[in-house]
Amino acid sequence: MIIGVIRVEIYVPWVHSLKEKRMVVKSVCAKVRNKFNVSIAETDEQDIHQRIVLGIALVAGEASLADSIMDHVLNFIEGSTEGEIINIEREFR
Repeated sequence: MIIGVIRVEIYVPWVHSLKEKRMVVKSVCAKVRNKFNVSIAETDEQDIHQRIVLGIALVAGEASLADSIMDHVLNFIEGSTEGEIINIEREFR
């Protein structure tokens, strides 16, 4: 059993309030949860308006499958938000 963990930092320059940020975060999290069978949540920088940090976790039988799912999730996030991904950290356990 392989556990994959991703930490994604997204810069969203048009967000000027926590309410706007919350709408973006909820939308991205709901879309990712519905499309992929992963856990996702905002994990850091919750008081900074223009920065979103998401933690994503998944379980797979093989490392190659976990890596493939991570790639698909990251591509989906990049395509479904107007923000810029500024940092990605991947880890297998």
